[in-house]
Amino acid sequence: MDLVENRYDIGIKDEGQFTLGPGEVASLVYHDIFDYPLRLGELVKWRAGKKLTINNEELSTPIESGSIKSRNAFYFFKGRDGIILKRLLRERISAKKFEIARKAGQILRLIPTIKMVAVTGALAMGNAEGESDIDLMVVSKSGTLWTTRLITLLFLDLLGIPRRKYGDNNQKDKLCLNIWLDEGSLIWPKKSRNSYTAHEICQIRPLVNKDKTYDRFIYENLWVREFWPNAIRNKNVFAKTRPKHSFLGIFEPLARSLQFWHMRGKITREVVTKSRALFHPHDWGKVVLSRLAS
Repeated sequence: MDLVENRYDIGIKDEGQFTLGPGEVASLVYHDIFDYPLRLGELVKWRAGKKLTINNEELSTPIESGSIKSRNAFYFFKGRDGIILKRLLRERISAKKFEIARKAGQILRLIPTIKMVAVTGALAMGNAEGESDIDLMVVSKSGTLWTTRLITLLFLDLLGIPRRKYGDNNQKDKLCLNIWLDEGSLIWPKKSRNSYTAHEICQIRPLVNKDKTYDRFIYENLWVREFWPNAIRNKNVFAKTRPKHSFLGIFEPLARSLQFWHMRGKITREVVTKSRALFHPHDWGKVVLSRLAS
C-alpha cells in the first residue's frame, strides 16, 4: 500500500505538540527494521517520500493513539523501547570505528588515483555492532579502477593495516573496501534504484573528497530524493567535463585481468565490470524491501 494518509499528534513534555505525517511514520517503520529509533531532527531529515511504499498491517488502518512513543528524545513504536539503549551503545561503538576509518582515509588519500573515500553501511549511520567491519567506498580516476584497487590493497597490506579478505570470518574493525567506482560511472543503475539503495547513498560520509567528487556523486544520483527528499542538500550544478585520465591507465587491462583471474570461482552476486566493483555477497536490500512488503 502507499503511505498512510493519517497524521498523528504526539505530545512531548515541555516541547508542545509535534505532528507526525505519513512520511515520518513510514520512516519510523523503515528505520525500525534496523533497531534505529529516530530523534526529532532525524524524523525531518529522513522523512520518506511518496515513492517509498509499505505494506504493513499496522499501517493498513489508522495507528492507535499512543502506538508511537517518545522517550529520551527518541521516537519509536510501542513496545520497542529497548532499541533506544541499543542505538546509544552502537553510537559509542561507531565513534571508535569511525576514528579508524578516518585514519585510513588520511592514508588512502596519498594514492594519486583515488578521488574519493567514504564510509558506508551501518557505520555511516552510527549504528555499527561491535564485531562488524568498516565498510568503505572508493572512487578512482577515470580508467584506473582496477589499477587503483590493486595499488590500494597492496599499500594497505604493506603498511600492515587490517582489511577484510575473502572468507575472513573475523571482521571486527577491519577495513572492507566493498564499493569501487570509476569517476566516469557515478550514476546508479535504474534497475537497482529503490528505497534501500537510496538510503545507502544518502547516508554516505566522505573521508576523502578530491575535486568535489562526493558532490558530483550526489548530483549524479539526485533520484534518491524520490525516496528521501530531505536527506541530502546538494544543490550544485556541475558542468559536464571529460574526466582526466592518468598515465597509470596503461596498466589497467593487466591489473583488471589479474584481479579477475584471482576472483574466478569466488563471484556469487557481486557486480564486477570495467568501471565498477560491488562486493556485497549478501543482498541486504532484498531483506529490507521484503520486510517493508510483508
